[in-house]
Amino acid sequence: MVRPSTNGPSLPLLPSMFRMVFIGFFCLHLAVLAQGPEKPPPPNVILIMVDDLGYHDLGSYGHPSIRTPHLDRLAREGVRFTDFYSGATVCTPSRMALLTGYYPNRLGWERGVVGHLMPKGTGLSPSVTTLAEVFKEAGYETALIGKWHLGDAASFRPHQQGFQHTYYLNKSNNQTRKVWRGDEVVEDPFDNRLLTEQFFSEAELFIHQQTDAPFLLYLPLTAPHFPVEAHPDFDGRSPFGVYGDVVEEVDERIGSLLEEVETQLPQQKTLVWFLSDNGPEPGEAAQAKPFRGLKWDALEAGTRVPSILWWPGQVPAGRICRGLTGALDIMPTLLEACGLNLPAPIEGLPPLDGQSQWAMIQDPALHGGRESLLYW
Repeated sequence: MVRPSTNGPSLPLLPSMFRMVFIGFFCLHLAVLAQGPEKPPPPNVILIMVDDLGYHDLGSYGHPSIRTPHLDRLAREGVRFTDFYSGATVCTPSRMALLTGYYPNRLGWERGVVGHLMPKGTGLSPSVTTLAEVFKEAGYETALIGKWHLGDAASFRPHQQGFQHTYYLNKSNNQTRKVWRGDEVVEDPFDNRLLTEQFFSEAELFIHQQTDAPFLLYLPLTAPHFPVEAHPDFDGRSPFGVYGDVVEEVDERIGSLLEEVETQLPQQKTLVWFLSDNGPEPGEAAQAKPFRGLKWDALEAGTRVPSILWWPGQVPAGRICRGLTGALDIMPTLLEACGLNLPAPIEGLPPLDGQSQWAMIQDPALHGGRESLLYW
């Protein structure tokens, strides 16, 4: 009697099984290729705007005695702009241009700032899409810590315009004595000497709390806007007097903030953009050499401001960008850099006046920038 082999029936099946497994892996490989390379995680964005800093008032912009090693480091490791212009010659419209990408006049802003020349109860219309609203819609955590100055009526406040976390002055530090969180006053009166420290402490706390979603942190400082008063820990430290004390404090606090970012978020990319809202205040020690004019003037010194972009590995280190650009272009540039879409057009308004300068920033061979910027 011949017994059938127990292995016989399985032998012819082996080649077919290998073929099926091979075909399965091949199809999976094709599917992965069709999806393209894995999309990098969205970067965190920190937008720091100082108040009334002159073009000449940083070490990287040629000041002989104000010491700003941390901002100078950002310039060495990132992009320093030589022909960067604020959105306007004074606070409110400058911030309006920054956060919307529109000329302020298109949004009904004719002159001056909230609380001075423009009447109380005016501000940035909630119908206009802000930078914060676009980032929030994209899944970012958004924060405003510092000086708002885009309307003090309830409907104009920052938490109504895309900012989920707020700690702010609703006007300039010479116009109010209150610090707000949402609709609640949390300090009255504040100590002007301590505001910069408080803003950075809040900023570091916000960053420390971020673990999952990317964030947009808008940090518009009151310094070095008048009244110029030094923090007790910095009083008398600068060879350039009290104005230098205030600027050097801002620089040191930026250094501490960067240390917090690099410690807390070592695996995440963070983009930092630094600028001033306009030129220096008349009568203060700030300088905008070699340009003519001051704050309030539609002249070079009133509108041409220092600006530095830092994003390790994504922008050329030590790049000096001479193309014409400005705060009006920050919103579209950031959106392109972060892979986000421009907001839908607003009825009755043209597309954004701002233009993305991301290609010019990334490629040292490109020096184009804009053809013009308007002020009136």
